[in-house]
Formats: sequence, structure tokens, C-alpha cells
Amino acid sequence: MGATAGAVWGRTEQQDFRSRVRGTLLGVAVGDALGAPVDGLGIDAIREAHGGEGLVDLAPAYGRRGAVTHLTQLSLFSVDGLIRAQVRRDTGAWHPPTDVHRAYLRWAATQRDWGPDMRRKDDGWLAREEWLYARRDPSGALLLGLGDETMGTPEAPKNPGELGPEAAARSAPFGLLVGWEPQLVAQLAVECAAQTHGHPTACLAAGAYAVIVHALALGESLDGAVQRAFALLAARPGHQPVSEALQHALGAVRQGMPGPERVSELCGAGTAESLVGAAVYCALVAADVRHGLCLAVNHDGPSAATGALTGGLLGALHGETALPPAWLAELEGRPTMLELADDFAMEMTQGPALHGPGGSSPGWLARYPRA
Repeated sequence: MGATAGAVWGRTEQQDFRSRVRGTLLGVAVGDALGAPVDGLGIDAIREAHGGEGLVDLAPAYGRRGAVTHLTQLSLFSVDGLIRAQVRRDTGAWHPPTDVHRAYLRWAATQRDWGPDMRRKDDGWLAREEWLYARRDPSGALLLGLGDETMGTPEAPKNPGELGPEAAARSAPFGLLVGWEPQLVAQLAVECAAQTHGHPTACLAAGAYAVIVHALALGESLDGAVQRAFALLAARPGHQPVSEALQHALGAVRQGMPGPERVSELCGAGTAESLVGAAVYCALVAADVRHGLCLAVNHDGPSAATGALTGGLLGALHGETALPPAWLAELEGRPTMLELADDFAMEMTQGPALHGPGGSSPGWLARYPRA
């Protein structure tokens, strides 16, 4: 992995970046929460339960409105791993996929344990958030891929036949590494996807999604961001399914009014590349964030994953203030997400002031241990 660029951050740039980081994490979560109650239902069943327009507001899932699934949980641990990677660079250790994998193993512990284990001094603060110990229907591929200490790699992936969207749906945080070159962002997302979803198409879908978020976080248009993904994909063997899914999404924009049938067609069999394409479509045709997220969850495909992927794009594109406030008000875990987003933005823009050769903040190293 390459190092981050030494950009000079002015106050305005820092504030814009923090808004996009917050928007991305909250966008993933609110799209996930919107889709969770209807995940696995077809559009007819959704309309039967929620009326002719389908689901247009948060509904109860897991016993409350605004509940998130494992997709949001893992996205938060992606952020935790990226911060830890930056902190560990001071020691001369620099391999972000390993730090992200360790973070995912901390998430896997939340799926086995009753609650935080305070004896594990190296867990950091996120793994001590009790609400994250709720089991929210993680797929077998996730539990199997993170079921032991061995880290999957592109050369020796975990679950090499797995095409599901979960790895892509936790990859938005990689796109927030705005000081990195796009090809390094893509490579990191691919390497981290291989830890649970080892099919090359699933890995490349995660890489393409991260690159699109990266361009959006840098202020590019969504169309320009997708073009950047095409350029990077073209150099990679086996890119055709992902490139074709994105082309299909762009073509669908010109095919009349958006609706559930169009999104269902783009979602196809619910594989990673299809859902990334569907999310790009929903974000491109969205009149606003609410409209885009409602499109993303009302169809015959996996609603939570499509909602999470779409929310990450819209949040990175527009920033946190564009997200529907009434949905944010009920969102499970929002204080944790805001705290984590602000920590990430601070680490990426002011890391040397928090830790480095000149001294380190004990409080920061307690939150993000170097071990």
C-alpha cells in the first residue's frame, strides 16, 4: 500500500471533508436502516405491507425503527481499522489490509460475545460500544471468512466462490482516503474484500465502489466518478462483469421514469457488481437523498445492501446536511457514527498533531491502540 499525500488542509477544506465523511457513514447507515424491514421481500410484498408507493419511511426491524444491519456494523469497523493503520505507521508497520482485518475480527467477536470484554486492552473504544453486540443476520460468508485468524488475500481468498454484496457494502470508508491515489484505494478495497468474499468479481465490485466514493469525496460529479472507475477497471483482468453492470446502470438512466422494475432488473441475482450498478443508478436519478434511498429499497432485490450502497454514494456526494433529518433522528447508533466520523476526519487531516515523532496524545492512543 502507498502512503498518503501530504496535502495542506485549510479550515474550509477540513470542514467540507468532515461533512462528506459524516455524510458517507450516516448515508450507509440510513440506507441500511431504511431497507432492513423489507430486506428479502419482493416489491409486491412490500406494497402489500406498506401501501401502493412501497416503503417511504423508516419502519420497525429488530424491534425498533432505525435499526441497522451487519452492513453498517462492518462499515464502522472498516473506519476503525483505517484509523488504526494510520496510527501504527509511526511504528514503521504499514499494511492497512492487516489492520482492517484485525478490525473485522473485532466485529466477529461482537457476533459471538454477550458484550464488551474489558480485559482486551487493545480493542479500542469502538469494540466497547454495547449496541454493536447485536447480531443482525450476517451472512455465512462473513462468519466463515472471519471465523479464524487467517487473513484472506487476493492470492488466497476466503470463500473464493462468494459473489454477495457485503464486502462492497462495507467499502465506502476506503473511498474516504482522499490523500491516496485512486488505484491504491481500489487495491485496498479489493484486498479487504478477499477476506470474506473471494470471487474476483465481488472483489473488483468493492474496488470500483470505493473509487467512486473517493472521487465524490474529492468533489467530482457522480458521472465523473463512474468514469474514473471505468478507467481503473479497464487495467484489471476479469473486470468485464463489473464494467458491464456500471454501463447497464448508466444506460438505464436514459430509459424513462425510474421505478421498482428498473431497479429490480439492475439488481439481477443480487450479486456485488449488480447491486453496485443499481446503487449508482439510484444515486444518478435521485431527485434528492430521500427519493434515491426509497428507490434503492423498493424492488425485488436485497433492500438493505442496495440502500447502504446508495446511501454511501449520496452522502459522499452531498455531505451530511442533505440526509433526511427525521431519519437521522431515529437512526440506531448515530452518536457512535458521528464520533467515529469526526475521529477519522481528524486523523486524516491532523494526524501528526495527534501522534508522531514529536509526541503523542495518550487519549488518542487509548482510543486507537497501536497494538
